Amino acid sequence: MAEFLSAIGEFWDTIKNLFSHIGFADVVDVVIVALLIYEVIILVRHTRAQQLAVGICVLILSYAFASAADLRTLQFVLNAIMQFGIVVLAVVFQPELRRALEQVGGVNSTFSRMVQGNKQMEEGLRAQWQSAIVAVCDAAERMAEQKTGALIVLERKVNLNEIIRTGTPLHSDVNVEGLTTIFYEGTPLHDGAAVIREAKLEAAGCFLPLSNNLEIGKDMGTRHRAALGMSENADAIIVVVSEETGIISLAKNGVLIRRLGRQNLFNMLVGDMLPPKEEAQKRGWFRRKAARGAGNEEK
Repeated sequence: MAEFLSAIGEFWDTIKNLFSHIGFADVVDVVIVALLIYEVIILVRHTRAQQLAVGICVLILSYAFASAADLRTLQFVLNAIMQFGIVVLAVVFQPELRRALEQVGGVNSTFSRMVQGNKQMEEGLRAQWQSAIVAVCDAAERMAEQKTGALIVLERKVNLNEIIRTGTPLHSDVNVEGLTTIFYEGTPLHDGAAVIREAKLEAAGCFLPLSNNLEIGKDMGTRHRAALGMSENADAIIVVVSEETGIISLAKNGVLIRRLGRQNLFNMLVGDMLPPKEEAQKRGWFRRKAARGAGNEEK
């Protein structure tokens, strides 16, 4: 038993000596690097940049193997690829890089949460978004049954003024009748996209950037390519209804999610556009507690 306690004491002394040589700057350095790695993983996950990250890892491992095995020709080739590869990757993955830079300072990023805190959506705007999401889901379901093509963009933290300027300003309430009328075949605005900002139908007939993704299926047309392109260039959520098949799809973060029912679409939009219900309940509890405290003070 004494030997066991002695071993624990020696281990504890070793730990204390190890941490005694670590300064505050070292801790900050490690934390910042960890946050950077975390942000990079979040940005590249489920996008074409994920393939880029895998390719870079393969190159690094290949270079390490070539160095260990003293394969000089392979080292020369890999050195050349790495020197010119940065410029090539910046050109090929320009949409992903642009979206990544926009998201670094976004309200949902780790750094923004640390600096600004977790700001909650106002109750009035939250209720308006809930009503707008229900209208979007009902309209998508109705247009899917009628095989009416639709393209609806829900703005999040990245400003879409450039997209809104290409369409016709509306700034009206979001309702089923308005959305189905806009996309009814033969109306002047049915070919473009409708943009919803702060639970208001801001504009319709807007032009969206097309995706250059060659992996898009041949059964998907211009609407799906525009939805995917918009999601690659901003953090917006895009709802697509296929005119040929009536399939409802949702595009976000450069990924197209297909064959959604009304309930699945509703759940995804609520999860992406509204803060968690638990946080809203906590905020309401604190407000009620503060109100009670103010009432007791008046008495």
